[in-house]
Amino acid sequence: MELIEKYLDTYFGMPGRDLSSMAQLFEEKTLSKDDFLLKLDQYSQQLCFVKKGFLRMYAYDQSGTKEITHWIASQGGFVVEISSFTFDTPSRFNIQALTDCELYSISKEKYNQIDTLIPNWAMLEKLFLTKCFISMENRIFNQLSMSAEEKYRDLLGQSPEIFNQVPLQYLASMLGMTPETLSRVRRKLIS
Repeated sequence: MELIEKYLDTYFGMPGRDLSSMAQLFEEKTLSKDDFLLKLDQYSQQLCFVKKGFLRMYAYDQSGTKEITHWIASQGGFVVEISSFTFDTPSRFNIQALTDCELYSISKEKYNQIDTLIPNWAMLEKLFLTKCFISMENRIFNQLSMSAEEKYRDLLGQSPEIFNQVPLQYLASMLGMTPETLSRVRRKLIS
């Protein structure tokens, strides 16, 4: 649980007692490669912190034939289908393990109890959601403004190990380019 406490402290800056109380609500969970954490149209009942491994959040295009990778979650990050988790709606995404994964999971029921354990939870949760929103804004801006080469370099700088663990077609989809373009950019930068 030390890793989850460290991450929660980084994001929330909680006092030790509150940090420990919140970390106790998480349970360790494992997923084997190709297992689903969540499938399309299911209801999200857990929020997970990735201790080890990679998970892919994806959906299908309008025709229902092409997979579009929305996000690759990796060590040190949370993964959840937030609209389903928050509003009790069917999931718009699948979340699947790309590698064997170790997770810390908190059920929706336990998540909803946090405010009774941590007096200033509303403020801390707002800060966390604001950080997530800023991250999403940055990702959208980068997607719209960066060249393929810049997107590749940005991802490489943030998560170099992702290129050894995640199939290139998923990375290309997440970056908004074809696998051929991603391969061409990689070759250019490697040579």
